[in-house]
Amino acid sequence: MVFKRLLGSLGVGGPTVDTALTPGAVLPGGTLSGQVHLRGGDADFTIEHITLELMARVEAEYDGGESEGAVVIDRFTVGGSFRLAAGELHSVPFSVMLPWETPITELYGQGLGIVLGVRTELAVAGAKDKGDLDQLAVAPLPAQEAILEALGQLGFGFKSADLELGRIGGTGQQLPFYQEIELAPAPQYAHQVNEIEVTFLAGPAGMEVVLEADKRGGLFSGGHDAVSRFTVSHDGVEQINWGAEVDGWIRQMVEHRASYGSHGSYGHGDPHHGGHYGHGDPYATHPHKDDHGHGGHHHGDSHGHRSGPGMGTAIAAGAAGLAVGVVGGMVAAEVVDEVGDFFEGDDEEEGGED
Repeated sequence: MVFKRLLGSLGVGGPTVDTALTPGAVLPGGTLSGQVHLRGGDADFTIEHITLELMARVEAEYDGGESEGAVVIDRFTVGGSFRLAAGELHSVPFSVMLPWETPITELYGQGLGIVLGVRTELAVAGAKDKGDLDQLAVAPLPAQEAILEALGQLGFGFKSADLELGRIGGTGQQLPFYQEIELAPAPQYAHQVNEIEVTFLAGPAGMEVVLEADKRGGLFSGGHDAVSRFTVSHDGVEQINWGAEVDGWIRQMVEHRASYGSHGSYGHGDPHHGGHYGHGDPYATHPHKDDHGHGGHHHGDSHGHRSGPGMGTAIAAGAAGLAVGVVGGMVAAEVVDEVGDFFEGDDEEEGGED
């Protein structure tokens, strides 16, 4: 067990802390559990509160370029209002629910390059100190895994994943950022698109799937982005033929004939439209699905499709598809180092503002 002494406002001789997360990956909307282990310092202290901060490295794009920063996704107070004697060992168990939109950091145990961390904050004698930092692993929900698996089986290849500051209009997005998983096109779509981006916006009742295709230009037209949205249920995932379902989504999006820049379908229709595949005109095109924190575009569609049970056979099990070659050789240890380096750098910036 490695304790980290809280310096700064608490001073040398203050209590030390080590937060131990329950081993294994957690799920979006699932339970994060563990224990905060405290060791008393050179004197008695009153622990006013123990707070866990769920943090992420997020990119922000703007006219002049892009930057990165730490965003607090959520805060959980897990204990406090007790006396910690000098040299005393004390453990505080915790169990908290993660936001449904918590980004996924791995697929089949292989990292995607997303940096998430849990940082422990102690409030003692009116002073707060941010101490222990732990890397957090988040695995996909069954529907997310099934969709990514289907894309891999169709021939799409993993390129990268990141977290983008901004909001996607016309969705139920709750967090101030969203996750993009970028995929190289499958061979059968390579002549139509440069890449596909997938965003999952999960909630307790279901999940919105936002697809963005970077479409290639034709002889008399330039390239542009096409964005579409679909709504799926958390239930009955194993009863759906996800290969056929996802291929239908991609095919209709890339073959859509709406003129570039058309926003004609904005604000029309029900995102749970009928549940009948292919009804209505759910697709339109626009430059990007948001403008990175400057208000945001609405989607080019507002008629998603609900995927219900009984539509096909169960998905194939195993670690095929996108798991092959995921991350492009990134070593897990490098990601661990990056978590510490990134958030420590953030602490220095915060300290510089005081």
